[in-house]
Amino acid sequence: MNDNRADARAGETSELAVRAAGDTRAVVSRLIRRLRELAGDGGLTPSQTSVLSRLAKGGPATASDLAAAERVRPQSTAKTVAALEEAGLAVRTPDPDDGRRQLVSLTDAGRERFQGERRSRQEWLARTLEERCSDEELRTVIAAMALLDDVAQS
Repeated sequence: MNDNRADARAGETSELAVRAAGDTRAVVSRLIRRLRELAGDGGLTPSQTSVLSRLAKGGPATASDLAAAERVRPQSTAKTVAALEEAGLAVRTPDPDDGRRQLVSLTDAGRERFQGERRSRQEWLARTLEERCSDEELRTVIAAMALLDDVAQS
C-alpha cells in the first residue's frame, strides 16, 4: 500500500492530496464560471438555470423533489418554478399518480433552450481543448475526468 494512503487513513492528509484538491477546486470553479459566461443567462438566475438543467436531465419532478435535490427551501423552489413558468420554459401538470401533487416539466421552449446552451458550451470547450492540447494531452484529460467522476460519486 502507498505510504500516503496509509497516512490518509490514519487521519493525516498528504501535502500532495491537499494541493490536488485545491487545484481541482480552483480549476473547476473557473471552468464553471467561463461556461456560464458563454451561455449567457438570458435573464435567468443561477437557481432557475439549475432547475432548468435538472428538469432537462431528470424529467418531470414535484417542486418538493426539486427543492430537496437543490438543497433549498420549498418556498424558494416555488418562486423559481413560477419564474420559469412565466418565461414559458416550464409548466405544472397534475401528477397522474397523486392528483394532490403537481409535476413540473419543461416546455418545448425550455428543452430547446437547455439543449442549445448545452451544445454551444460543449462546442466551445471541444474547440478550445483541440486548439490547446495534443492527442496525448486530450487522453490525459479524459483519464483525469474519469478519476474525478469517481471521486464525485464517492
